[in-house]
Parts: sequence; C-alpha cells; structure tokens
Amino acid sequence: MTEQTELDPSTPTEVWAALKAGNERFATDRTLAPHRDSARRSALTSGQNPFAAVIACSDSRVPVELLFDAGFGDVFVIRNAGGCIDSSVSGSVEFAVEDLGVSLVLFLSHERCGAIGAAIQGVNSAALPTNLTRVFVEKIAPSVISAQADGPVDAAEIERTHAKVTAEHLIDRIPALRKGIDEGTVAMVGARYRLEDGRVETVYENFGN
Repeated sequence: MTEQTELDPSTPTEVWAALKAGNERFATDRTLAPHRDSARRSALTSGQNPFAAVIACSDSRVPVELLFDAGFGDVFVIRNAGGCIDSSVSGSVEFAVEDLGVSLVLFLSHERCGAIGAAIQGVNSAALPTNLTRVFVEKIAPSVISAQADGPVDAAEIERTHAKVTAEHLIDRIPALRKGIDEGTVAMVGARYRLEDGRVETVYENFGN
C-alpha cells in the first residue's frame, strides 16, 4: 500500500496528521496516489469506511482527494458553492459521523472563492443578488460580518473566518458531532486551501478534551 494507508489513521489526531502529510506531498509534487487502482475499486464494492468527512466548495480548482493525496474510499466529500451549510449538508455530516464512523470532520474554505467574493460584495454594498446566487450569499454573509466586526479586512481573512465560523456552526448544529468531540472520538477542523502554493492552512481545531 502507500505511506498514507500504512499509517492506518484511526484517531482524530492520526487522521489530521495523515491529511496534512498528504497535502504536503501534493504541494511538493511528491504524491503517492494511494488507493486509485482497480483492486481498491473492487474492495469498495461491499461498502465504505472513510476516515474523514470534508465539506468544501464546488470550485473546480479544489479537488479534495487530490490535494490531500487520498484515494477511493478514504474521504467522504460534501461539496457545494462556498461550502454552504443547509439541512442536506448537515445530514450528510451526521451520516458520516454516526453511520460511517469518520474520526475527523474538516470544513475547507479556499483562496479566491467566488461564492465568498459574492457575499463580500453583497454585504459591503447592502444589495443581495436577485438570482439563485442569493442562496449562498445569504449563507456566507454571517462569516463576512464576523470577519469585518472590527473594521475592513482582506478577502483572505474573510476566507479564514468563514472556515472557523462554519466549523463552529457545524458543532452547534449537529448533536452527533458535538457528542463525538466531547467523547474524543471525533474532531472538528477548519482550514483554508491556498491556490497559490497548494497548501492547506489550519484556522480552527477542536479535538475535545
């Protein structure tokens, strides 16, 4: 197998370490491309056992499995524009925690996010879009307001705040996640992916006790 799968991450700390190691390989062009062959596909026909759940933006520049050098069955990925949280996303996270037994939930924002940019424009102009982009602008607006509470900040800082605010919101919204954190079986992390250098920067961690 590969470096990542040989580690067999199970605890929240081990899982986050494995994801960060995979991202470092990705950022430095030393990927191992684990779990991407026909044998792995065949092994997964009877079920899945991912070690992490990742909520991320749908942006085509943010391919979650690739940027963590993961493969089939390693990561349960939930994506939409801006990584907005609604009942279907929350239900997916709950399923990942309760039914799939993931040890880590990661909310991942990213550099130059178009959805966050639209939310910044909407908040700063006090004019919400009239089309369907209004849906994610409304969802992201609290992160923009929180980031700007003490004055103007750049988009990068709002992207970091969005990761932190949304990670905290997920804990508050999903009882199974809160319970797992309290018991030390699950952790919640917020992070931001940098397009420029391919690295994921941590902005929030909750590993419980």
